[in-house]
Amino acid sequence: FRDQAFLSRDLVTIETQVPVSDDLTIFKIGPPDNGKLSALFKTLEFRQLQQSVSGKTDLSNKDYRAVLEMDEFAKLVARLKSARLFAIDTETTSQNPMEARLVGLSFALQANEAFYIPCAHDYIGAPQQLPLAEVLNLLRPVLEDAAIKKVGQNIKYDWIVLTRHGVKLNGVIFDTMVASYLLNPSKRAHNLDQIALDFLGHKTIPYQDVAGKGKNALSFNQVLLEKAAPYACEDADITLMARDVLMPQLQDIDLQPLMENVEMPLVPVLMNMEMTGTCVDIDRLHELSKSFAHQLEALEASIYGLAGQEFNINSSKQLGDILFNKLQLPVLKKTKKKTGYSTDVDVLTRLAEEHEMPELVLKHRTLSKLKSTYADALVDLVNPETGRIHTSFNQTVTATGRLSSSDPNLQNIPIRSDEGMEIRRAFVPRKGWKLVSADYSQVELRILAHYSDDPILIKAFLVGEDIHARTASEVFQVSPSDVTNELRRQAKAINFGIIYGMSAFGLSKQLNIGQKMAQTFIDHYFARYKGVKAFIDENLTAANQSKRTSTLLGRIRLLPDINSRNRVVRQAAERTAINTPIQGSAADLIKLAMINVAGAISDKKLEAAMLLSVHDELIFEVPPHELDALQTLVKEIMEGVWELKVPLKVNLAVGDNWAEAH
Repeated sequence: FRDQAFLSRDLVTIETQVPVSDDLTIFKIGPPDNGKLSALFKTLEFRQLQQSVSGKTDLSNKDYRAVLEMDEFAKLVARLKSARLFAIDTETTSQNPMEARLVGLSFALQANEAFYIPCAHDYIGAPQQLPLAEVLNLLRPVLEDAAIKKVGQNIKYDWIVLTRHGVKLNGVIFDTMVASYLLNPSKRAHNLDQIALDFLGHKTIPYQDVAGKGKNALSFNQVLLEKAAPYACEDADITLMARDVLMPQLQDIDLQPLMENVEMPLVPVLMNMEMTGTCVDIDRLHELSKSFAHQLEALEASIYGLAGQEFNINSSKQLGDILFNKLQLPVLKKTKKKTGYSTDVDVLTRLAEEHEMPELVLKHRTLSKLKSTYADALVDLVNPETGRIHTSFNQTVTATGRLSSSDPNLQNIPIRSDEGMEIRRAFVPRKGWKLVSADYSQVELRILAHYSDDPILIKAFLVGEDIHARTASEVFQVSPSDVTNELRRQAKAINFGIIYGMSAFGLSKQLNIGQKMAQTFIDHYFARYKGVKAFIDENLTAANQSKRTSTLLGRIRLLPDINSRNRVVRQAAERTAINTPIQGSAADLIKLAMINVAGAISDKKLEAAMLLSVHDELIFEVPPHELDALQTLVKEIMEGVWELKVPLKVNLAVGDNWAEAH
């Protein structure tokens, strides 16, 4: 900690050589420079402060109109028909597109001008509006014309809503949310309010100013038209203007091909997957919930017996008191505020080596989460209209480019536990059909072999060796025939640890070995896999210079902290520089595969449907007579999606539920 010691000394040393003016009036506080403040708050992602210095929403130069007469609407439709491009936005009754009813639509054809067509504001005293069915019938030729280009913000939402209302949207070429994400995937917010602030310096009308918030929030059909129209018009107007700012920025750093060839073609694929949804066996879920409840009761009884008393197992304070005061287990970590004992997963895992209770508490936590998050919650998430569960796939959440899912999150179901597999057994195909799983085999290690050009890695994949057994042989210096299951397990941790930039400290914790031994393993690895070491070193050098890293398909990740004086911060950025090209490239390849597979299923007019994307795995629902054709098609496309120096390999499985098909 030598660097920290000198840094600490510098921080507390008063600088006495600053050239200070004798004129003390220059130190008088003046009005703030809101422009500079806004830029600073944008950099630091202080979103509320950024909003606070942006002034009031200024609509004085805007031409926003609510369209209530058929003549005016006909003129707007004519303009839309002759337009090269326009922005579209929908206003609805729900954030869930599978439940939302259309209240109105807004359009923008040029900056500072927009139109809102209200159709279903039904509060007492609401003005006469154009009938929704008639509005959609007149708009349908425009919205379904692929030659007329459309722009949206989170356009997948509007696409699903319009599809459910009988309109098949075509010609979508740009999503401002996706563009903002591509420019800086580490940034947390890509909503329209933030995009308007960051790229246009404009403060939008807050939704709560229009509809209220909390328990008093109104559904949009209850919002007064004089409030709804400016809000809806602004959404379309800002979306159009943002596109004109975002597109050149994508072009400047060569992100346009990724946007046009991967992210935008993926939107309708995800839309179809979301709308299709997945079947669940509700009876099995009910049985699972009861089973989990009985197991939790038994665990609680065991925990109370070991503690010698009953207490709230979910209370970190009460659990800490039992573990560290009553049972006198060693205190490994305090809470962030240093006011109590930490009982996080790491602490309990380490304590489980000394006492039975921490292991039981960990099992209780896992089981409790599975019961509440899946066994109980999935039943309530079944859509009453479709009888299926419709998760949302998110393109703009993970910094690596991977998709995430929410409501419900189907990517966090543990696959290594019996309970997790029981949850997966509840996911079933429609009656008489099968589920097919197509899973990339060790795709990240294959990408590492491609990037590093390492001869040992490449040869292992070319001849179809067990890569973890090969690494065990190389690192532990034993013949392949002497590699035990334990050595293979440790080699697997090293292989993936290298990808994630894991330090000797991290590896020692994972393998439960000394830090010196972990460092020896890493040294042995790099001594044998010299290509991997060279790739990491070259990647870090390039990242230090450019302050960014990229994937095979050109996806970027900004690394502003790569040269930080703070060692912890700098090392985190270095780990990102190492793993983003690998993880991000894997994300790109699965997205490309999804687009190509969906296109092939459509071209061949198969009944089969792609349901889920979970990390490197795709799940399909397939009628029996298409099983062979679908598997052949998927394997061929996924394995041929990108030419690497080693072959991509896909494992296929078929079953009557997700667990069987894994």
